[in-house]
Amino acid sequence: MTKGLLIVFTGKGKGKTTAALGMAMRAAGHGLKVCVIQFIKGSWQYGELAAIKRFEGLIDLHVMGQGFTWKSDNLEEDARLAREGWELARSAIASERYHTVVLDEFTYLLHYRMLEIEPCLEVLTNRNPAQHVVITGRYAPEQLIAAADLVTEMQVIKHPLQDGIKAQKGIEF
Repeated sequence: MTKGLLIVFTGKGKGKTTAALGMAMRAAGHGLKVCVIQFIKGSWQYGELAAIKRFEGLIDLHVMGQGFTWKSDNLEEDARLAREGWELARSAIASERYHTVVLDEFTYLLHYRMLEIEPCLEVLTNRNPAQHVVITGRYAPEQLIAAADLVTEMQVIKHPLQDGIKAQKGIEF
């Protein structure tokens, strides 16, 4: 049976975006079209961006937002950009051009109430039944978890930052 899955990678541990982008690259490796929308990554440069460029024509990448919301000094602008990003996501899902749509860091928009969960769930649950949607971010709301087909919670057991080791190229970014 083929069924489009709603997949959520959440929790305070490392690896949520990496897991979602790995799925995007796996799909593209099979010649399937993918849309990745990153909601709060901002202008931060990291290795996945370079890797995705190698899948030009198969992975469409859209970086929305200005950076990490909890560091913002303009929450109204962040909310406007969140709504703009959600409109792009709705359009990508409705277009049915994509085998997989990745909504990276999307849970923060729900957690900080930049978007209402009910209309988002309506779009996510009424999409083409063959389309996969992957959502990442901490604080996934219970309603999203209940609607999802697959939920993985990343948790920190040990992290190099705890020993004073800073983020490293090729590992964290």
